[in-house]
Amino acid sequence: MQLKDQIGRTLIINTAPKRIVSLVPSQTELLYDLGLEDSIIGITKFCVHPFHFKSTKDIVGGTKNIKIEKIKALNPDIILCNKEENTKEIVAACQAICATHVSDIVTIEDCLELINQYGEIFNKRTNATKISDKINFNFKDFKVFIEDKQVLKTAYFIWRKPWMAAGNGTFINHLLELNKFENIYKNLKRYPEVELNKIRAQGDPELVLLSSEPYPFKDKHAFEIGRVSHHAKTIFVDGEYFSWYGSRLIKAFDYFKTLRNRL
Repeated sequence: MQLKDQIGRTLIINTAPKRIVSLVPSQTELLYDLGLEDSIIGITKFCVHPFHFKSTKDIVGGTKNIKIEKIKALNPDIILCNKEENTKEIVAACQAICATHVSDIVTIEDCLELINQYGEIFNKRTNATKISDKINFNFKDFKVFIEDKQVLKTAYFIWRKPWMAAGNGTFINHLLELNKFENIYKNLKRYPEVELNKIRAQGDPELVLLSSEPYPFKDKHAFEIGRVSHHAKTIFVDGEYFSWYGSRLIKAFDYFKTLRNRL
C-alpha cells in the first residue's frame, strides 16, 4: 500500500503494522478504540487513556522529548507522530527507524481523514467507519443544538507565566468556532503569549475558558482574570474535549452541550 500522510509525505506499507509506537496521546486512545491494544508497544508519558496503558506499555518519553534508543530497541513497524505535538527533529529520527506517519489536525474533517487512514493502514476499516459514523452523527446533532445559541466573545487559555491562549490555525480554535465562542485571539497564530492586563483592549471577552491541560489552573487564576477583565465569566473546562481528536470526539459534543447549558 502507498499513501500520503497528512503533511504530504509518502509511506509504503506492505502489510498491516503489528508493532506500533504512538507519540501522540489522542492517537493512542484512537488506536485502542480501533481494537489495536495488542499491537501498541510504546507510548508517551502523556498517553493517559486508557488508564491501564501506563502499566502495560513501554513509556518512550514525552511528546517533545523522546528516548530514541528505547524506541529503536522496541523494533517498531510504524511510529505515529503529529505535526504540532512532535518536532521535525523527532520525526526525522523516527523515520530513520521505520515507517513514520505524521498527522496534521486543524478541523473535524482532518480528524475523520486520520481515522480512515488508520483504518486502511492497520486493516481496521470497519472499526474506523463505526467511529467516524458516530462522530458524524453527534456532530450533526450538535449543529442543530447550537444553531440558535448566541455568539460569545471568548478567550481560551492554556498556560500561565507567561499567559498563553489558543489562537488561529489550531484545532482548539476550530472547536471554539463550532461552539459559537468567538475567539478574541483569532487574529494571532497558534498559541500566542498575551498580556493579561490588556485583555479588555484586545477583545474584552464575555467568557474566559481555562483549560485543564497542559497548565493546572486554580481558582486564584480565575480571580486574577476577574480583576483585569470586564466581568468576564470564567469557567474551567476539560481540555481533552477541546484539543484531543480521534475517538474522543464521540463524547465531545455531549460535553459541549453540557457546557453551553451551564452558561
